[in-house]
Amino acid sequence: MKFLCICQSGLGSSFMVQMNIQNVLNAMNVKNEIIVDHSDVGSTTPDLADYFFIEETLGEAISNLPKDRVVLLKSLIDKNEIQTAVCKILDKEKISHD
Repeated sequence: MKFLCICQSGLGSSFMVQMNIQNVLNAMNVKNEIIVDHSDVGSTTPDLADYFFIEETLGEAISNLPKDRVVLLKSLIDKNEIQTAVCKILDKEKISHD
């Protein structure tokens, strides 16, 4: 499974979300089952990942992505929000986690 973190330029904030997701996955002992990467909004297509994480103000910019696979984040630095979103996906996909 693959998570893709998206921001306007594909550099700063998407990389920060990627690191936060990786930290959450590591803390829940889900290390090797999910690949996490980052990209810019203009290059993102539905075939690049299973789930997409993006700051909610850019939600309109990703209208080409399936809404049920998009996680709109209110805060890019709120680790609890990210953990909640990741847990929902893991539960939906039946991936065990601590």
